[in-house]
Parts: sequence; structure tokens; C-alpha cells
Amino acid sequence: MALPVSFEFFPPKTPEGAEKLRAVRQQLYGQKPEFCSVTYGAGGSTQQGTFDTVGAILAEGVDAASHFSCIGATKASVREQLSTLKAMGVKRLVALRGDLPSGYGIGGEFHYASDLVAFIRAETGRDFHIEVAAYPEVHPQAKSPESDLQAFATKVRAGADSAITQYFYNSDAYFRFVDEAHKLGVDAPVVPGIMPITSSTQLMRFSDACGAEIPRWIRLRLQAYGDDIASIKAFGLDVVTDLCDQLRNAGVPALHFYTMNQSVATLEIVKRLELG
Repeated sequence: MALPVSFEFFPPKTPEGAEKLRAVRQQLYGQKPEFCSVTYGAGGSTQQGTFDTVGAILAEGVDAASHFSCIGATKASVREQLSTLKAMGVKRLVALRGDLPSGYGIGGEFHYASDLVAFIRAETGRDFHIEVAAYPEVHPQAKSPESDLQAFATKVRAGADSAITQYFYNSDAYFRFVDEAHKLGVDAPVVPGIMPITSSTQLMRFSDACGAEIPRWIRLRLQAYGDDIASIKAFGLDVVTDLCDQLRNAGVPALHFYTMNQSVATLEIVKRLELG
């Protein structure tokens, strides 16, 4: 069963990284992604790199979504960036509150992603398809699951078209989140974010930082493999393909892959799903 896919990249820091990412994109374009998104560093620290990468993707004939964070930003700076992106031909934004660089105060004229979404809509009408973030396992800074769900509902009501989730490995968390959002009258499509497993240390580090839960059985299996990278990758492919299969069978709108600027694991998962 065909299912739309999209891929996320981060802006490379070196010319070598840019060249490598160009090759990775070409490998992934064969899967005909709906769009490719590019992340945005804390406080807009990668803005130029983000916009450059978005421009490169558009030049390659693929729809590109720019991440767009607002912490520390002013209305004037956001207005200017929106104008730049519109002139580039960008039609999609992933609107986020974002993180401040360490050592900064809160600052800026936007406190929540919903403020940014409302501002983009007021300034640009329907020029952009706006994605927002969703947290099936609750945002790490949320006061409670209920307040997190309300924050999500507020973003959608402010004008978001759809959402992409933080990655997860427990499909029940996703299904419960979508059900609870529906009960609040929020029916914007919620696309699962998928993180391939290629390194246990990297996965543990990311998950501790972003609040994503690694189920105990997965954690224990990864620990048991130790430094056996081949076994970790093989296990990761099986786990993530099975997760995607469960989600596809339940009728999710699409799958969004966090590629980490790599193509091998994502390609293998997508190809397995086409065979399934």
C-alpha cells in the first residue's frame, strides 16, 4: 500500500558535509518524497545554512519545508524571513518554538509556537502549508499530559495545517495522542516521525535529551549487542519496519523520516515497506 513519505535533514557545517548530503538526497529522491524538511538551530544559529539547504532541495525539483523557530525573534525579523522564503519558492514551513542558545534569556516577541503560527497566518494568509510538532509521549517541558495536549490544540486552532510527531517506538502512544486530540475537536493530520535505529549510544543520547521513550525491551536488546554494530543495525531495521507497518495498517496519513543526513537505513525501511 503506497503511503506518502517525507525526509528531514539538518544543514551541513562543512563543504564536505554539503557534498555528502547532496548525494544522500539523490539516493532518497528515488522514493518520491512529498517534501524534504531542513532543521533550524537554536536561536536561528543555522539560519543561513537552513535556507541554503532548502534552496538546494528546491533547485533539485523537490518540495522543501523550512523549519522556522521563533524564540528570541521579533515580528520584524520573522516578517523578513517569511519574505525571503516566499521569494525562494518555499510553500511549507515547520513552525516551532525552538530552543534558545545557552546563556540567553527568553527574549523576543513570541513565547509559544502557537504565537508564531498565528502571526504567519495573519501576515501571509494561505501562502504556506504550516506543520507543527506533536509529542505523543508528552513534551519534556510540559506541566502535564493535559496541558501538552491543550498546547497542541492551540497550535492547530491558530492555523496549523498538519503536525509531525517526535519519534517514538510505541505505536499505542501515537494512537492515544491522536484519539485524545480528536476528542478536543482537533482533526488536523498527525504524521508519525520515524527515527531509524543505527547506533544505540546515539539513540540513548537523543532520547534522553528530547524525552522520547525507548521501550525497555528495545533498550535491553541494544545493550546486549554491545559493540556489535551489524546486529544493532539489523535489529533496528526490524523494529522500525514493524513499527511503520503497524502505523500504515492503522491508516496514518504519511511517514516522516528523521534521516540524520544518512540514506541507508531509511532507504531499506521504505523498500521493505513497499515489499510488505
